[in-house]
Amino acid sequence: MDSETKPTFSKSTGLPRKRFYRARAHSNPLSDSHFPIPVSPAHEDFSLHFPKFVEADNKISKKVEFADIGCGFGGLLISLATLFPDTLMIGMELRDKVTEYVKERILALRRTSSEEGQYENISVVRTNSMKYIPNYFEKGQLSKMFFLFPDPHFKEKNHRRRVISTHLLDEYAYVLRAGGIIYTITDVEELGEWMKACLEKHPMFESLTQEEIDSDPVVELLCSATEEGQKVARNGGQTFRAIFRRIAYVS
Repeated sequence: MDSETKPTFSKSTGLPRKRFYRARAHSNPLSDSHFPIPVSPAHEDFSLHFPKFVEADNKISKKVEFADIGCGFGGLLISLATLFPDTLMIGMELRDKVTEYVKERILALRRTSSEEGQYENISVVRTNSMKYIPNYFEKGQLSKMFFLFPDPHFKEKNHRRRVISTHLLDEYAYVLRAGGIIYTITDVEELGEWMKACLEKHPMFESLTQEEIDSDPVVELLCSATEEGQKVARNGGQTFRAIFRRIAYVS
């Protein structure tokens, strides 16, 4: 059954209808989930995600460089796909229905795009990034990581569930190359202060200057490209960003 006859797809656009893939706003990252996890980055077959980049030896010609952690409905990925057409990027999402939506959305965009090869550089995987980041990426592989509007976990006892924390930044620093950028944004002021404080305290990260932030074309997408950011903008809400650079290790 093609997308035109599937009731979950729009007949006019050929894209999946979001209302058929709705799920809870967030999932508990500390609970056990059942999905395949690669033993190491070498065991994840990225050729299945990026078939247009597969070479004669059945391996992809490039490595993933961008990771959108908790990618939601994939708005940022889709915007970045055309901004960085030669860069492979992947969304990592814990909720199964949302992951399926993003997958169907990307496949539909590949089919309906007027430009040959557009959106072939983005994909999505269902996984728990708080537990398994090193299982997907090698040391220093990534150049950008995104954490947009994460679950605030307001109760103090649940702060350990937050996707930005001192101990998790150790793992993010491992997979980010020197000079790589970590982008965070939230509409919860307390969480914004928390994420900024964690990054400021970590020895492997330094804040970008305002001039660097103003000249980065990705920054404006942090709010405008995502469903959560668009909702905040419609309601006239505030957002709180923390954008930091992974510094080189000096022994």
